[in-house]
Amino acid sequence: MIYRKEDIAELNRELTGKSAQEIISFFIDKMGDKITFGTSLGAEDQVITNMLYTHGAEFKIFTLDTARIFPEVYELIDRTNKAYKISIDIFFPEYSEVENMVAEHGINLFLDSVDNRHLCCQIRKLNPLKRALVGREAWFTGLRRSQSVTRVDMQIVEWDENSGMLKVNPLIDWTEENVWNYIEENKIPFNPMHKKGYPSIGCQPCTRAIMDGEDVRAGRWWWENPDSRECGLHQK
Repeated sequence: MIYRKEDIAELNRELTGKSAQEIISFFIDKMGDKITFGTSLGAEDQVITNMLYTHGAEFKIFTLDTARIFPEVYELIDRTNKAYKISIDIFFPEYSEVENMVAEHGINLFLDSVDNRHLCCQIRKLNPLKRALVGREAWFTGLRRSQSVTRVDMQIVEWDENSGMLKVNPLIDWTEENVWNYIEENKIPFNPMHKKGYPSIGCQPCTRAIMDGEDVRAGRWWWENPDSRECGLHQK
């Protein structure tokens, strides 16, 4: 189903001022199994996983394993599955695409140019995402406006050109303090790397710890211009 700009604007007006839980409930009640959730196991995504669990509906959650994620993420997948008695679906890149890319451009091609990095993200993230979203009409994300200069204009509900469906951001107005208060109050499992200077955790070595005063996304693709630091999953 394709939503017009007017439809999305109306949804945003209707949902403005609603809590994250109310936004999640609204779309589950409205769309059922046509909406899914893609988690990177970051702090925000762990909050949404908890909200989905407490909502009570059976819900499919997926994650993308790029084959370059940190060991701590694998451990957290296991802890999260056990905590909520769920099974997060894991989508991997097509091995032949990765082999061909590495053969042509090298194992660390992403360090050579932004174009090469986008190619790597395309093969390791965007292509598996397309498979994960088959049969869906919308997906939840853990995006927040204050995470990055590239996200300040994002809304609760958006039309995602890449996936051809709605993208719903229940935590869009949350602060980092809101996130961590919720995690602590609800005893939610989280990645210990967050306490070691990693507010945002992606692939290795495309993620580094940030220094005091840096933007929370400064550790992602840290050698690039800040305006280019998205992988394509969350660009309009």
